[in-house]
Amino acid sequence: MASVVFYFQVHQPFRLRRYSIFDSDSNYFDDKRNAEICRKVAAKCYAPANAVMLDLIKRHEGRFRISYSLTGAVIRQLQQWAPEVLDSFRALARTGAVEFIAETYYHSLSFLYSRAEFVAQTAAQVDLMEELFGQRPRVFRNTELTYNNDVARVVEEMGFDGILTEGADHVLGYRSPTFVYNPPTCRRLRLLMKNYRLSDDIAFRFSNRGWAEWPLTTEKFAGWVDQINGNGYVCNLFMDYETFGEHQWADTGIFKFIDALPGAVMQTGKNDFLTVAQAIDRYPSVGEVDVPHMISWADTERDISAWLGNSMQANALHDVYELADSVLATGDAALIDDWRRLQTSDHFYYMCTKWFSDGDVHKYFNPYESPYAAYINYMNILENVRARIAGA
Repeated sequence: MASVVFYFQVHQPFRLRRYSIFDSDSNYFDDKRNAEICRKVAAKCYAPANAVMLDLIKRHEGRFRISYSLTGAVIRQLQQWAPEVLDSFRALARTGAVEFIAETYYHSLSFLYSRAEFVAQTAAQVDLMEELFGQRPRVFRNTELTYNNDVARVVEEMGFDGILTEGADHVLGYRSPTFVYNPPTCRRLRLLMKNYRLSDDIAFRFSNRGWAEWPLTTEKFAGWVDQINGNGYVCNLFMDYETFGEHQWADTGIFKFIDALPGAVMQTGKNDFLTVAQAIDRYPSVGEVDVPHMISWADTERDISAWLGNSMQANALHDVYELADSVLATGDAALIDDWRRLQTSDHFYYMCTKWFSDGDVHKYFNPYESPYAAYINYMNILENVRARIAGA
């Protein structure tokens, strides 16, 4: 049997407003733009996708199962600007066929700079999942699937049973992402690795008429899933939820595709759908995967260069985390929240200069005309954060 494991990332950052060095307003975030984007993505993606997923679960009597991670950042925006979408996620939770997993509340790269901050943000997001959906997450995914052996060790110490990451070729070697693995640093934690080829067939190539496999039909994709039988146990399809309706527009047929896919996968009786925790419960680890260096699901390199590939990014990240002790010591809740929202990985992604190979990806929803403008704007805001700390 091959089990399809769908995991969707749901995230929107609090985008920054244009901020000059002479600005002294402590409101750093472009609420008008954030509201516009939140409502737009809710209408094009979240609301229709949730409706399809709920119908699929009911139609297949709970045999269609999916997993989500929702950042604190996107939940706060949905609460403010699209509360009906949050209600639809609650409806999905009540089916018992949907799992909500853990990540950092602010979608940050805190693991690289402050383990205490990483633990605090993860705990906050876990509490939020329990409060909103009645689930205490058992599985963790780090921001953008960033991962190495050290991440696994800390996550196991926090009590999680499983962790997700990218099935990077240079890590797996001859092995396949269709098996469950375990990190060498852990006794109990299980590792699910993204099948990036099949995931990207849906997330990136679905509407590409130049792709040799276009058009992608449900029968064709179900056949690829079926080929896993005898060659593994899991088909880990990890992708941004915005795949549905935003990255792949409705007129591409993406909603019709996902609506028909579960029936095509399950019609032979040989294959099924599992949540991430169900997958690690059902299938044993077949061995260790050693990941000494940090990987992610970004770009062709599958590393962290999308956020730390140039000196601007390194400087901005260093400076924001250097403020940790002084910010927290103020006890100022508004300042601490602003500082944590400034940790969101998107701010550093906008500073990426790798536009030659990945331009469309790095410019998507990017509010800046250049990486340099993103950096200057961000550093101007950090200067105001320092002034607020001094005046606290």
